Amino acid sequence: MWPGEQSPTGGPDPRQQPNPYQQPGHHRPPPAGQQPPAPWQAPTVAAGGPSGEGPDGGRAKVVAVVAAAAVVVAAAVTGAVLLGGGADDEARPGPTASSPAASSPSASAADDPRGGDDGPTPTVEGWTVVANPDQGLAFDVPGSWAPQSRSWVTYVAEDDDPEEKPLVAMKAPAVLKEKWCGSDGDRDGSVDYTPLAGAGTRGNNGARSTEEIARNDSADWVYGAFAQPDRDKVATEPVTRFTTDSGIEGSLATSRSSGVTKQGKCDVNGKATTFAFESADGDLVSWSFYGAADVADEVPDSTVREILATLREYTPSDS
Repeated sequence: MWPGEQSPTGGPDPRQQPNPYQQPGHHRPPPAGQQPPAPWQAPTVAAGGPSGEGPDGGRAKVVAVVAAAAVVVAAAVTGAVLLGGGADDEARPGPTASSPAASSPSASAADDPRGGDDGPTPTVEGWTVVANPDQGLAFDVPGSWAPQSRSWVTYVAEDDDPEEKPLVAMKAPAVLKEKWCGSDGDRDGSVDYTPLAGAGTRGNNGARSTEEIARNDSADWVYGAFAQPDRDKVATEPVTRFTTDSGIEGSLATSRSSGVTKQGKCDVNGKATTFAFESADGDLVSWSFYGAADVADEVPDSTVREILATLREYTPSDS
């Protein structure tokens, strides 16, 4: 399911939501006879997605989740698995329950998605820094993009998977046009929104090569977010080499969908680009972009490359 990318400008109060990985926004108790989500799992009422459909819409959506204050061991372990990394990718506590802005992505300076005084600075004038201190990675996005909290995780999963096991994920992402398309697919009177695009980073420990990561992650983003249930509608271009402005060299691949069946107002073709490399610490890590394709305001491939070119490693001030 890609529980689609909701703009996480609001969220459940951790004092009322025991789920340590609760999706922000429209939370409702599960229907009678249905088990509640697993400790790490966002509820199936995820709002927004490329489809703009709710759980009855039949199209996968992207989920954005944040670790609440009471993070249990099981959730931390699953957070590591979800991001494909090791200890550095474990679920981390979000804003405390006593915080008056507990659901705000910028509830604390330490979690400031734009870096704060102690974080990296933009390398492009007028752009904004997006940082993932757990991986020691940062990149810049144009000012029209909205960096999310460093606690936020976005992932895609099979549409018919009741456990929503992630196919691929990214942490501390940035999104473009959070309310690009809206639809009330489940006809509950609440409009669900989907962004135009998103980008973020993750750890890929356990993968065999950077080439494998570039191919598989880009294809999984397109399949999970736009093409389900048709894998054959996703095509991946040959893997090439790419070097960022900071000198990071790695593997780059772009996947695209074609002929996506339009089930709802917001169903469109999509594309994704993944750049994978070995970090200075010897870990396999990656940066990914996903977004709507074949639409008037599609993010040009040249802009995707400009954003990727700013990717760099940095040492978090608290490390």
